[in-house]
Amino acid sequence: MFREMRRPKQAMTEEECIALLTSAKRGVLSVTGDDGYPYGTFLNHYYDPESGKLYFHSGKVGHRVDAFRRDAKASFTCIDDGRQEPGEWFLRFRSVVVFGHIEEVTDREEVYRLARLLSYKFIQDDAHIDEEIRKSGPATLMFALVPEHMTGKHIKEE
Repeated sequence: MFREMRRPKQAMTEEECIALLTSAKRGVLSVTGDDGYPYGTFLNHYYDPESGKLYFHSGKVGHRVDAFRRDAKASFTCIDDGRQEPGEWFLRFRSVVVFGHIEEVTDREEVYRLARLLSYKFIQDDAHIDEEIRKSGPATLMFALVPEHMTGKHIKEE
C-alpha cells in the first residue's frame, strides 16, 4: 500500500525518525482539502513516545478541521535544521514523513495535558502555560495523527 523508498541507502532507522519527530518543533500536516485539493499547514506538534502518536492543537472551526472530518487520512512531514560541512555549499539534512489517520482527542483533561506537553517544547514557564490553557483551553481542539507508515531519509541537497 505504501511505496518503498527509491533510494534505500538514504533511509533513516525508526529510532532516527522518532528522534527527529521528538526534537523538531514544527512540520507540515497535509490533508485532502476542499474539492479534493491538497491542503498543507505548517504547525507545531508533540510526539508521544508511548503511543507513537503525533498531537497538535487547533481551533474549533476552519479548513483543516473540516478536512479531518471529511477524510481522516493525513501525512505529516518535518525536517531538521540541516548542517553544512566545511568546504561544502550544500546542506545535509534529515526528513521524516508519517502517513496515518486523524483522531480527535475528546477528553478535556487529556487535551490540557497534551497542550502542556506541547508547550514545553517552546517554554518551561508553568505559570504562563497554566494561564494560556485557562484562557485558550476551552476553545482548543486536540487531534492525534495515528501513524500507519513512516519513512525518513538523509538528504544531501546538491
